[in-house]
Amino acid sequence: MSTTVSFAPRGPRSVTLSYARVGRGEPLLLLHGIGHHRQAWDPVLDILATERDVIAVDLPGFGASPALPEGLPHDLPTMTAALGALCEALEIERPHVAGNSLGGLLALELGREKLVRSVTALSPAGFWTQAERRYAFTLLLSMRRIARGMPLPLVRQLSRTAAGRTALTSTIYARPHRRSPEAVVAETLALAHATAFTETLRAGTAVRFTDDIPGVPVTVAWGSKDRVLIRRQGVRAKRIIPRARLIRLPGCGHVPMNDDPALVARVVLDGSR
Repeated sequence: MSTTVSFAPRGPRSVTLSYARVGRGEPLLLLHGIGHHRQAWDPVLDILATERDVIAVDLPGFGASPALPEGLPHDLPTMTAALGALCEALEIERPHVAGNSLGGLLALELGREKLVRSVTALSPAGFWTQAERRYAFTLLLSMRRIARGMPLPLVRQLSRTAAGRTALTSTIYARPHRRSPEAVVAETLALAHATAFTETLRAGTAVRFTDDIPGVPVTVAWGSKDRVLIRRQGVRAKRIIPRARLIRLPGCGHVPMNDDPALVARVVLDGSR
């Protein structure tokens, strides 16, 4: 079940975010990547909910969340402020947070701001060289262009076969055949209709994460078959955040929750203990 909450993180302008909440225990905020939606976490949601009060969020301008109001940029400081204000609105004090890709970068930034009690970042953005960033952005723009140009009947037809799901999603999944046809259609539409995609990607051009995060437990995990953010960036992350746990996710792609739900759920739960 999803719902929305409106709040004002900066001045009188109201921000609305869509989220789903399930489970019991300490609060755990889940953040998806650019062009995706909160349903990216569905493969691990039930496992996490056995031990955590899980809040899966559609980031501003993605999924069911509208873009930020005019005048508020989709940059790292504003998105971080919006997520901090969301926690206040939901009366959640310093949740655990897990994020993937853009969501991983936001999770680390929430940790740097001491707004969360632990961070688990799955293939987080921001540890790239300029060449690696350009490569990743080129891939993302190509995926977006294909999603926007593909007729919905063709997407539905392709999603019915393992080969078709591979054609649609193999850039982000190492095991795309495991994704359900309904999920593939929904995330293709989410990418095509993401109102904040262009501005969020543009804001990421100058982003690099360069700060340690003392006092907050950090786990960084990277899929061994990540085709978007190549795994040597995890080594870079470990150098920048030396107390972080660096974990390899064998056989997983850029969005590992679908490729190995049991492993990813264990990494997230261990990271939030």
